[in-house]
Amino acid sequence: MIATGPLYLAMPIAFLAGLVSFFSPCVLPLLPSYLGLVSGTANTKNRLVLGSALFVLGFTVVFVFLGAGFGSLGSVIYGDVKNWTQRISGLLVLGLGIVMLGGFDFAQRTAKLNLRPKAGLIGAPLLGIVFGLGWTPCIGPTLGAVLNLAFDSGSVARGAFLAVVYSLGLGLPFILVAAGFGWASKTVKFVKANIRYINRFGGALLIVLGLLLVTGLWQQVINYLQEVLGAYTPNI
Repeated sequence: MIATGPLYLAMPIAFLAGLVSFFSPCVLPLLPSYLGLVSGTANTKNRLVLGSALFVLGFTVVFVFLGAGFGSLGSVIYGDVKNWTQRISGLLVLGLGIVMLGGFDFAQRTAKLNLRPKAGLIGAPLLGIVFGLGWTPCIGPTLGAVLNLAFDSGSVARGAFLAVVYSLGLGLPFILVAAGFGWASKTVKFVKANIRYINRFGGALLIVLGLLLVTGLWQQVINYLQEVLGAYTPNI
């Protein structure tokens, strides 16, 4: 079973991490360019939506492989070793949160793959794969936190599932904007005007998660949640 106590707690964090990635300075300002590339020359709504979905599928595949890999690694590490590994990963997440708040100047540099797949529907999944492999500083911190959660899940399936949830948080806004939802477009405009605060929220979220991992409170929260869920019996 994929859905367990740790997953119930990690899923909203993974989804929020995806949203924060979308609204980051290296993704949101480039939204028109991405939409133009995935739709090709025939810039119709149907092509925009389909191209955006294929683009999201491309980077989802990359993230799922990463999530499954970290989940697999977590599944072979047990006991005190995993406790220490969890604390070390917590320090990493803590550092990533500081990066999102603007700390560590060396980590603010953008790293990209200089690949330009053919525009249009055929190239949309490839563009998504390149996007997923780009590892820009804006995506790296939030994705790194999700991969730490995948590692902590100790399961290939759960790690891959968390990566899918993260990809939904990152990808759904692309598709909604492409579909022309008025409220989505208004939200994007609002976020552009307040992007600094969005980054601060994302950084604070990672710092809190990192502190929970470092102190061991994350496991205590998970144990408590498992007790609550285990004691709950639905009335049928």
